[in-house]
Amino acid sequence: MASTELEMEYQIKEDGRFQFLETGEGPILLVLHGLFGALSNFKDVIEHFKNDYTVVVPLLPLYTMPPEDTSVGALAIFARDFIKHRNYKNVTLLGNSLGGHVALICAASYPDNIANLVLTGSSGLYEEAFGEGYPRKGDKEYLRRKIEITFYDPAMTTDELVDECHEIINNREKALRILYLSKSAIRHNMADDLPSIKLPTCLIWGRDDKITPPKVAEEFNTMMPNSELFWIDKCGHAAMMERPQEFNSVLEGWLKNLS
Repeated sequence: MASTELEMEYQIKEDGRFQFLETGEGPILLVLHGLFGALSNFKDVIEHFKNDYTVVVPLLPLYTMPPEDTSVGALAIFARDFIKHRNYKNVTLLGNSLGGHVALICAASYPDNIANLVLTGSSGLYEEAFGEGYPRKGDKEYLRRKIEITFYDPAMTTDELVDECHEIINNREKALRILYLSKSAIRHNMADDLPSIKLPTCLIWGRDDKITPPKVAEEFNTMMPNSELFWIDKCGHAAMMERPQEFNSVLEGWLKNLS
């Protein structure tokens, strides 16, 4: 989930108040990461699509917004301003988990320059949060069990991943903002907005997603008038990480059918 590896491989650009990865050439594929996510969650997406698309991953200000402004709505405004500032047109907006929720708000409230929507394990209707017990400082085994829920295959929960999340929740300011964002996502339910989102929408979902379960994907598909739902077997909440080949194949096929 850390971005260090990709930050070394790709130069992180700066333009005004925005930091972002941008690589490749072609139509814009703009990626919004989730609450604990970062650039490396989408490494395989970046590598696969950079030959035919300009792949852009803005670094969302999850931990730097003022506490009173830390919300999914504020992140959507940030994404809107980033797209406008960079003068991107006809954007395919791809979001996972909280990033999908941000993408939905953009599609509903700030649709200018957005052509298509791709959601995988998106919040916005219903999601399982960390649960009743927030991880205690130093309790890595509790944290490991919580992270394992993200994936179908427990082996995806590496020591490195546990250490990265452990660092975040042991930082008071970061931990507070995670709580603010989690509560904001629950409050900002998108059910009333979904029927008005007419953009072509690709839903790619793990059949074993325990955080945004399959019924969530089915509700998105029912409520969004121009959506298609694709399942990936033996896959949890982060399909682009756990089943990257299948994910990329589905997305590539869907985009080609659009064009």
